[in-house]
Parts: sequence; C-alpha cells; structure tokens
Amino acid sequence: MVRVRKTAAGSVVPLLVTAGSSRNALQGEHDGRVKVCVTALAEKGKANVAACELLAHKLGIKPSQVSILSGHTSRRKEVLVERVPPGALDGIIL
Repeated sequence: MVRVRKTAAGSVVPLLVTAGSSRNALQGEHDGRVKVCVTALAEKGKANVAACELLAHKLGIKPSQVSILSGHTSRRKEVLVERVPPGALDGIIL
C-alpha cells in the first residue's frame, strides 16, 4: 500500500523510478511506492524530469506542480504534488 503524506504544501508521494525502460508508464505499487518507468536515462536529471512529467500527466496537472523532495540520485524518491484535485491520487496508487 502506498502511503501518501499530506502536508501544508501538498501531498508527498513515494516513488520507485526505473530509468531506461522501454516505455513511460506507472506500474502500480512496489514496496510501498508507486513504480514509475521512464524511457529517459538516469543522467543529468533526465529521468527525474521524465518521472515528474509522467506523474503530472497522469494526474491531469501541470508538470510545475510536481517536484522532487528527496532521492535526486536514487531510484527511491519522494515527490511533492501541489494543488492536486481531490481523488486524483487515488487513481494512480490503487
């Protein structure tokens, strides 16, 4: 089960990012995190940007509303999702 934390700034979502995948996709839950696969390589932050853009697209929000809080150089990341519509996170973490 993915544990999303609510903060004053928005919702904190734990991710497990796989860079260099064959396609961009959310792959459900793995070890308490949303598994995100992106085609971008893990170099110079390209996979981080791709993961944030994919998550924003799936939530129907702007990419600028998703930012990485921790794990910039790790597969395990925590992202802040700002101003997310009610119930939007439910669709990606179930």
